[in-house]
Amino acid sequence: MTRAGGCQCGAVRYEIAGEPLALFVCHCTECRKQSASAFGISLPLPCTGFRLTQGAPNFWSRRSGSGIEIRCAFCPGCGSRLWDEPQDAPDIVVIKGGSLDNPPDIARAIHIWTASRLPGVIIPGDARQFAKEPTG
Repeated sequence: MTRAGGCQCGAVRYEIAGEPLALFVCHCTECRKQSASAFGISLPLPCTGFRLTQGAPNFWSRRSGSGIEIRCAFCPGCGSRLWDEPQDAPDIVVIKGGSLDNPPDIARAIHIWTASRLPGVIIPGDARQFAKEPTG
């Protein structure tokens, strides 16, 4: 399966092939800020399934709540966050779900950092969830 995505202005585009390793809905403060919404959606996949097809992103780095350094790709024109590159897993790229042309169905997503979720956000009762980041 191939999916395409890109930034809000269309200057940076990418394609991903294959199924993601997981689908996360993250309720941490950083993902809320990054998405300017109630949560962030992340799809980790092997770098071999990722291909930049247009433009060139800019990058900045930050530390996650668990201390991992993350290199973050964004469009230099519109500022849209596109993907993350966790430095402790150089063979993985984490696509920001909102940047996909056809967003994923989050009905079966794993909810993480639920200890930080906004009041009123309802997580399905059968969803796998973790108060912080899952381990192992």
